[in-house]
Amino acid sequence: MIHLSVPVLKGNERNYMDDAIANGWVSTAGSYVTRFETEMAAYLKVPATAALQSGTAALHLSMLLSGIEKDHEVIVPTLTFIAAINPIVYLGAHPVFMDCDDTLNMDCEKLSKFLETECTKTKEGLLNRSSGQIIKAVLVVHVFGNMADMETLLRLCSQYDLKLIEDATEALGTRYTKGSLKGKFAGTIGDFGAYSFNGNKIITTGGGGMITAKRDEDLKKAVYLSTQAKDDPFSYVHNEIGYNYRMTNIQAALGVGQLECLEDYINTKTYNYNYYKSLLNDRTDVSLLPFCDWARNNHWFYSLLLNSKSLDRDTLMSLLRKSKIEVRPIWKLNHTQVMYQNCQTYKIEKAPFYQSHIINLPCSVNLCEADMDFVANALKLV
Repeated sequence: MIHLSVPVLKGNERNYMDDAIANGWVSTAGSYVTRFETEMAAYLKVPATAALQSGTAALHLSMLLSGIEKDHEVIVPTLTFIAAINPIVYLGAHPVFMDCDDTLNMDCEKLSKFLETECTKTKEGLLNRSSGQIIKAVLVVHVFGNMADMETLLRLCSQYDLKLIEDATEALGTRYTKGSLKGKFAGTIGDFGAYSFNGNKIITTGGGGMITAKRDEDLKKAVYLSTQAKDDPFSYVHNEIGYNYRMTNIQAALGVGQLECLEDYINTKTYNYNYYKSLLNDRTDVSLLPFCDWARNNHWFYSLLLNSKSLDRDTLMSLLRKSKIEVRPIWKLNHTQVMYQNCQTYKIEKAPFYQSHIINLPCSVNLCEADMDFVANALKLV
């Protein structure tokens, strides 16, 4: 079986984990947690980061620290994994679903039009005239590691006094190479950024996440909240509701080893994407979706677009799986999920097309050219 996306552990991961175990530091305290945070901050060129149990935890704390409360609203993409949306509901708030553009990221033109025509600035904040509720933030996802249009999003959020939360759970290592944001990494541009180290991400800690924040005080508050909001740990004094969101030392030890390999992984994923593309260049029925040209993207996942009306997505996936090639569809659109069917949407037109015409091809770092030749040949046969 050629799997979709599997972790590759080829560096110092075992050595660091053995060291953590030998020293007895396996829980949320230990030197590797601090080391992982420090080395990740240096990589991302930010003052500090906070290591957490998951990307979802990072998103939850980002929203909490953005002041999102009951009956507030957050503008979100419908085309993304549901983990980006659920934390909004944890806080009693509501998502407003936005369409995607041809990069699969949030359509900033439609977002601009929505803010201009459907909303009014008030003393309490940006009023959504349709719902009568206050919009507090925009949550953008860098889908499959492809940098969203952050220049436009920064301008719009500044203009309408909205918090900008980046879901960079798929985009570790993606950075701007052009324009005013040149050198800035996905997850370090908005007010908050969230990363994931799940097993299928470009680097993994088994499970785990990380948060960045524009303001130092917000990041310190995130650490405080992630450790059960301990005001006096000796006497068990807690003045706020806290969470058990801190990363363990074992996970962090794995992360330190993985981070040392990150740039090699990005180079491999970029090479493999281009190799796939060369194999499919003469095809008209299928094509690989391009990544944006204003960033060095990490090429986490590869999106195969079905251009022919004679190709049915589900039939194609079934045939590929029979050939022992693991593929997956893009996510079910969130505004069609049972929990969110009554939420507001705005001109969702492209997302349904892409949802029904894209499959993700195997993209593991350990793919070899023979694997990709096999996948491309199977696509021709079916």
